[in-house]
Amino acid sequence: EASQGGQEEEVDLEERLHELDLRSDSDIPDVPPPTDSTPEILKRALSGLSARWKNWWIRGILSLAMISGFFLIIYLGSFMLMLLVLSIQVKCYHEIITIGYRVYHSYDLPWFRSLSWYFLLCVNYFFYGETVADYFATFVQRREQLQFLIRYHRFISFALYLTGFCMFVLSLVKKHYRLQFYMFAWTHVTLLITVTQSHLVIQNLFEGMIWFLVPISSVICNDITAYIFGFFFGRTPLIKLSPKKTWEGFIGGFFSTVVFGFIFSYFLAQHQYFVCPVEYNSETNRFVTECEPSELFQMKKYSVPPLLQAVLGWETVDMYPFQMHSFALSTFASLIGPFGGFFASGFKRAFKIKDFADTIPGHGGIMDRFDCQYLMATFVHVYITSFIRGPNPSKLLKQLLILQPEQQLSVYKTLKSHLVEKGILQPSLKG
Repeated sequence: EASQGGQEEEVDLEERLHELDLRSDSDIPDVPPPTDSTPEILKRALSGLSARWKNWWIRGILSLAMISGFFLIIYLGSFMLMLLVLSIQVKCYHEIITIGYRVYHSYDLPWFRSLSWYFLLCVNYFFYGETVADYFATFVQRREQLQFLIRYHRFISFALYLTGFCMFVLSLVKKHYRLQFYMFAWTHVTLLITVTQSHLVIQNLFEGMIWFLVPISSVICNDITAYIFGFFFGRTPLIKLSPKKTWEGFIGGFFSTVVFGFIFSYFLAQHQYFVCPVEYNSETNRFVTECEPSELFQMKKYSVPPLLQAVLGWETVDMYPFQMHSFALSTFASLIGPFGGFFASGFKRAFKIKDFADTIPGHGGIMDRFDCQYLMATFVHVYITSFIRGPNPSKLLKQLLILQPEQQLSVYKTLKSHLVEKGILQPSLKG
C-alpha cells in the first residue's frame, strides 16, 4: 500500500509538472519595449514636428546614411561585401535569439544562450568551409594544414554539431522539457532563416556582383517607394498583419521597383567590375573581377511588340539581355518579397513587440531592414541555378588541379578518348 501511495504521488507530481509545461501564451512574459535610440541632435532638430513627420525625417536621414555606407563598401570590393553579409547575419541571429532569451529567461533554462551561439558557430563553420573548398581550392592546395580541414570538413562539422546536440540533451530539465524543445526548434529555425540565406547571398555574389546588387537594391527601392507612396497616398489597408501597409504603397512600390531595376541593370551591365564572376587569384591573394562578359551583358537589338510600337514609335530597341532578367528580379522583390516583411510582422505581433531591436533609429533592428532580403536571396539563387548558370570550366579546372597526378592522368585519358570518338581530335594525335 505504501508503494502504491508513493506511485500515486509521483503520478500526481508528473501531472502537475505537465500542466506547468503547457502554460498558455498569456502566461508567457512579454518582451520589454525597445528604448528610443534616436540621437539627441536629431531629437532637438525635429522637436517641433508631429510624431508622423518626425518619424518620416528620421527614417529618411538614416536611410540615406545606410545607402551611402553601402556604396562605400561596394567600392571597397567583394571581400568587404562578404564581411558585411556575415556581420548582418550574426546581428540578425542575435536579435531573434535575444527575443527568445528575454521571453523565457524567467524559466532559468540552462545553457540556452550558450548552445544557441555554439550552433551558430557550427553551422557557419560548415557553410563557409564549403565555400572555401569550392572557391579557394588552389589556395588550400598550397597549405597542408588546410588540406586536412577541407578533406574531413563535413565529418568535423558533423562532430561539432553532435557535441552541441549531446550538450542539449544533457541540459534537459524535467519540469521544462517541452519549453526546452521549443527553444531548440527556435534556434534551428533562426539558423535556417539567417545562416542558410546569408550563405546563398554570398553564392550569388560569386556569380557576379550584379546578381548581388540588383536584387538587394530592388528590395531597398521597393521598401522606400512603398513607404513614400503609402505615406502620401495610402488609404486602403493591405494586410492586417501590417496595418500601415496600403494597396497604394504596394502598387506604387511595384512600378517604381520595376523601372528602377531596369535602369540600374543598364548601368551595371556596362562594367566588368559588376558583371564578371568573383574569383580568387591565389598568386596575388586578391579577389578579381576580370573576364570577357557573357552574352547576358552584351548589347543586343530587340523587336518591339506591335502593340507598343504604336505607343513608343520604335520598331527596335537596344538593351542588355540581363535587363530582361531584371524584370523577374524586380517583380519578385515587389510582389513576393514583402511577404518576408509580413512574416516578420506576424512574428513580432506574436511576442507583442514593435521591432526586433532598436539598433537603427526610426527603423528598428537590423532584422527589421533585412526581413525581405533573405527571401530574395533564396529566389535569386534558385533563379540562377535554374535559368542562368551553365557548366563552369574554371571551377571544374580548379577541382581537377587538386587531384592526385594519377587521377589527373586518368581524367585526361578519358577526356581524350571521348573527344576522339566525337571526331574533335584525331586518333593519331599525341600529347
